[in-house]
Amino acid sequence: MDQLTLMAVHAHPDDEVIGTGGILARCADEGIRTVLVTCTNGEQGDAPGGTKPGEDGHDEAEVSALRLQELRESVAHLGIDHLELLGYHDSGMEGWAANRSPDAFANVPVEQAAARLAELMERYRPQVVVTYDENGGYGHPDHIQAHRITVAAAEASGVPAKLYYTAVPRERIAELFEFLRSTGAAPEDFELPDDFGVPEEQITAMVDVSPYVERKRKALEAHASQGENIFLLRMPADAQHRAFSHEAFIRVFSRVPAPGREEHLFDGLR
Repeated sequence: MDQLTLMAVHAHPDDEVIGTGGILARCADEGIRTVLVTCTNGEQGDAPGGTKPGEDGHDEAEVSALRLQELRESVAHLGIDHLELLGYHDSGMEGWAANRSPDAFANVPVEQAAARLAELMERYRPQVVVTYDENGGYGHPDHIQAHRITVAAAEASGVPAKLYYTAVPRERIAELFEFLRSTGAAPEDFELPDDFGVPEEQITAMVDVSPYVERKRKALEAHASQGENIFLLRMPADAQHRAFSHEAFIRVFSRVPAPGREEHLFDGLR
């Protein structure tokens, strides 16, 4: 049997931490090989000093080099065995000028990028693959494209035994923000949309990663250039623990018997 392997497919440097940093660290500690595929180099992130794309002083090459350096530090904190960079150009947020660039990841033909990802699946033979849902979690063009190529690569290669989407349980995030409001730490005038996240009954795997909260926090802190955009790092420590201690997933398919609710993505595989 092939070595047990988890592959997580993410869009940008820093995406690996919030929804999958704990399961990546936990699997690594359990002797399961971990592979992170990062699709873009994050050129549309903040430059040093918080300079935004389109502003004077924003140099995409500089931003890319810095974000990849931060990514490697994050990978070290999480104990990830293999980092694979597809190297596509960051498309930027929905509506940004970068969306129109012909070399933006979101504009790359799905079959072309999926073929490269399928080659990685053939090489590493992951039994479990994780990526975003059809909306990319929150509608980012690169997240949606990562979803598309992962589904296509999984189907074309036939390698993964199980495919999961990351998920944010609606009830738990509402409880977190209620806790933040009660402590006065919630952002001013912030209200969660009613449709944010997914109902908890849709979650098929809720994984306890509480022993890895500190490593997730350090991995997120490694992406310091994007710190202005990472609200979780500004929360109190007890709120961070609530946010980081469990990771939720929706099982898309399984070629092995799987219960309705799982406590580990490798249930049924060992």
